[in-house]
Formats: sequence, structure tokens, C-alpha cells
Amino acid sequence: IGIILTGAGWFARTLWDAVQELKSDLSNLRVEIAKDYTPKNDFQTAMTELRGMFQVIRDKLDDKADKHG
Repeated sequence: IGIILTGAGWFARTLWDAVQELKSDLSNLRVEIAKDYTPKNDFQTAMTELRGMFQVIRDKLDDKADKHG
């Protein structure tokens, strides 16, 4: 029984250490992701600027098509 309990204790300790390491890794990952994450407001501002540029291009193409049409 002692050998079985020792084996089970070792296995439980190994699992416990693995879970703690995963928690630590997850915490570190959250920090790394936050460094590279683009805030929603910045993304929306960039998209608004792009849409404006695309609208200017579309207007120029429409004007050119009207002149040749």
C-alpha cells in the first residue's frame, strides 16, 4: 500500500506542478498579448481613415468613368 500511495502522491505532485506552470505561462501570455494588442479605438480610427481614402479613390474613378462614358 505504501508503494501505491507513494506513486499516487508523486503523480499528484507532478500534476500540481504542471498546473501551476500552466497558470504561470497563461499569465505571461496575457501580458505578451496585451503588448501587441491594438486597442479598439485605434483600430476604428484607422478603419475610418481607410474608408475615407477608398471613398476618394472611388469618387475619382467614378468621375473618370463619367468623362469617358
